Amino acid sequence: MKRVMTDMASTKKMISWNVNGLRAAVTKGFLDFFRDIDADIFCIQESKLSEGQIELDLPGYYDYWNYAAKKGYSGVAIFTKDKPVNVTYGIGIEEHDNEGRVITAEYEDFYLITCYTPNSQRGLTRLDYRMTWEDAFLAYILKLEEKKPVIFCGDLNVAHKEIDLKNPKTNRKNAGFTDDERAKMDVILSSGFADSFRVLYPDKTDAYSWWSYMGGARAKNVGWRIDYFIVSDKLKDRIKEAKIHSDILGSDHCPVELDIEI
Repeated sequence: MKRVMTDMASTKKMISWNVNGLRAAVTKGFLDFFRDIDADIFCIQESKLSEGQIELDLPGYYDYWNYAAKKGYSGVAIFTKDKPVNVTYGIGIEEHDNEGRVITAEYEDFYLITCYTPNSQRGLTRLDYRMTWEDAFLAYILKLEEKKPVIFCGDLNVAHKEIDLKNPKTNRKNAGFTDDERAKMDVILSSGFADSFRVLYPDKTDAYSWWSYMGGARAKNVGWRIDYFIVSDKLKDRIKEAKIHSDILGSDHCPVELDIEI
């Protein structure tokens, strides 16, 4: 039976950030941003950690970690002020669950997922695997959505439309902007989900969340928007704000934010 959200809704501030190595990010101001932003839920991707490799002092937060089997690779975490009803790791398919890419926190009225989508890699060597992952992940979130609304966030490793990267024409066949990857995002968004940033800012240009370390790309704002908060359509009208914190350094990605009444 589908749950009905309670009338006692409040605005939750949620942050997602691919930190590209949490230990490195901590030396570059991660904790300052974490404390200043004071999010209700803070998700990270690409922690590049194994269990026990870091101790964070985050008073007031419950923390949940998913590590990759491969050392120094992938990894996600959720830090949350409200204790979830339940927390699960992965999507229940062994082929996909050894790389530490997904945590799902179940709350009373919604599911929150931090996700680090596989990169198709240079030469598209992992594109076939990526396509398999996309289908499995969509099936997973649709199953959850049958019970209550879903919010998933993270580095989804795709710039959905030409507006979402600086140089679309020269990147058509590169990882993150192939027709195949973009089509999978089309499928997600046509399956009852919405890109929160584009709900509020459908025509905003030069809004990016990742920049190459090469060629001074960040200083020139030659970037890609590949970090998202995707929400169930039934939550679309509850979005209060969607932000890209492009001024925050510490990674080749910047944090993205969703403020939503829930």
